[in-house]
Amino acid sequence: MPLRIAVQMDPLATINVAGDSSFALMLSGQARGHVFYHYLAGDLTWEDGRLYTMATPVTVRRPETGEAGGSHFTAGEPVLLDLGRDIDVVLMRQDPPFDLGYITAAHLLEKLAGETLVVNDPASVRNAPEKVWVLDFARFMPPTMVTRSLGATRRFMEKHGDIVIKPLHGNGGKAVFRVPASGDNLGALIEVFNNMWVEPFMVQAFLPNVAKGDKRIVLVDGEIAGAINRRPGEGEFRSNLAVGGSAEATQLTEREKEICEALGPELRARGLVFVGIDVIGGEYLTEINVTSPTGIVAIDRFNGTDTSAMIWNAIERRHALL
Repeated sequence: MPLRIAVQMDPLATINVAGDSSFALMLSGQARGHVFYHYLAGDLTWEDGRLYTMATPVTVRRPETGEAGGSHFTAGEPVLLDLGRDIDVVLMRQDPPFDLGYITAAHLLEKLAGETLVVNDPASVRNAPEKVWVLDFARFMPPTMVTRSLGATRRFMEKHGDIVIKPLHGNGGKAVFRVPASGDNLGALIEVFNNMWVEPFMVQAFLPNVAKGDKRIVLVDGEIAGAINRRPGEGEFRSNLAVGGSAEATQLTEREKEICEALGPELRARGLVFVGIDVIGGEYLTEINVTSPTGIVAIDRFNGTDTSAMIWNAIERRHALL
């Protein structure tokens, strides 16, 4: 049965269609007959117990080589939607930062419970930020600390040598720093972090195996859909594709399968349908990405799979249970 889908994401004109997971999902859903609308998180309005948005009907297409930018979608006239009555599924796909705007949008979308399926579940997205919820699975993580303290960071460094410092709610490898065991510029760096962000930062032992790559594993409704290995670019230790990393085919280790088996039931119970986890060295879990996971285009290219179809199958199953 065709579904009416509202996609809460960044402007369609700004996306990189070659690798964007949201665009791949829209193409796949459209092929099934689903109808799509696009809106921004800031467009949400709650009034008298109803959640509304101005949204634009859209159709998407894979542009031909050499076509001008913007040719990947066609937009209709904006319409006012009651997201509880006019829409079957909301895809919450805007990129972080995971800030108060993101959290507020999740609170508002939670009001749709029992009427409209929201993927991923907004309450679970709000309560499971990538670098915080992962602490529940510390047994799979590298040595890790969350703090605002220079003294605590120095003690951690004395114990573990080289470290990595990153914002607790960052994304895409932004503002991730490696600090050598000598502690060069550590004080200045922590001063910058504490001035830039009110929340603590994350400190982890540097894992030399990151040179061999950082694996992105996608789980759909708690089941393994596929994985890619992301290698750092020249002169980099960060392997995120957004900062110049490159993707390659890979296989899962037994440890990675164990991590996925531990996560699967929790993901299903929380309504986290599309999730990407990051594992370094085939052994260490570093993040559980639930806000706007990526990677399915590269995974399908290397593995010959159809992760978008798996995601739509899961969404359609869950919608049928409403």
